[in-house]
Amino acid sequence: MKILLTGASGFLGSHLAKAFVNSGYEVHALIRKETKLSRLEGYENKLIFHSRESGLDKAFDKNNPYKAIVHTATCYGRNGEKDTEIFDVNLKYPLDLLENAVLFDTKVFFNTDTVLDKYLNSYSLSKKQFVEWGRNISERSSIRFCNIKLEHMYGPGDDDTKFTTNIINSCLNNVPVIKLTPGEQKRDFIYIKDVISAYQLLMECSELPSFEDFELGTGDMISIREFVETVHNITTSKSKLDFTAYPYRKNELMESKADIKKLAELGWKPKFKLIDALQETIQFG
Repeated sequence: MKILLTGASGFLGSHLAKAFVNSGYEVHALIRKETKLSRLEGYENKLIFHSRESGLDKAFDKNNPYKAIVHTATCYGRNGEKDTEIFDVNLKYPLDLLENAVLFDTKVFFNTDTVLDKYLNSYSLSKKQFVEWGRNISERSSIRFCNIKLEHMYGPGDDDTKFTTNIINSCLNNVPVIKLTPGEQKRDFIYIKDVISAYQLLMECSELPSFEDFELGTGDMISIREFVETVHNITTSKSKLDFTAYPYRKNELMESKADIKKLAELGWKPKFKLIDALQETIQFG
């Protein structure tokens, strides 16, 4: 199977790249010239890299099309990026990619979406707008658009800016005070290995409609407070947890849980319990 992967140097993308290579796929990766490949150590020679600066069309071959594109590249806007930068990464870039996929007879486009409210921030707005474009294009072309609405993923090697990683590192480092909201928000936390197994299952599906949403999580949720306290206990941290430090964000999503019925019907289910996955994350973090 020949596939094209975006975001291969990122947390999710690097795990997918390794899993796909280990499954015997021919994995092509779209990267920027300045991309650091530290997460792909040991796999650099097992992937075929294409530079985004050289033009997206250069990554395609009409005589040997990709079976699938797996799109994981994203901009969260956590590093002070302008709205135009978020727009370019989360909407313009994947739209260009999708148009090339149609032109070069790619069978299916797997998109990594967010469960956040469309109007929560610029990141979620751009992600939801691209899904709308994906649905529109899939309905008037031969490509199938598989939209994966990913819940709160975590695991070893995740970005330090992510909430889960920040909490784990803060507890391990015994930061004097960890400032938080009241923590009543409930989230569906899913371990990276369970995420990868779901993507692999979908990649092997031969019967996908022109457009389909798949919600990817455990199907259960716990409060932010419970998650933080669990990490705090596992790490035996001396940090003080201050659940009065911050108010909730405007349009804060108070409950988020994946409906995994569609994935379950395909034979998938999560295997990792929160405590076991957190211990593994801390051990190999």
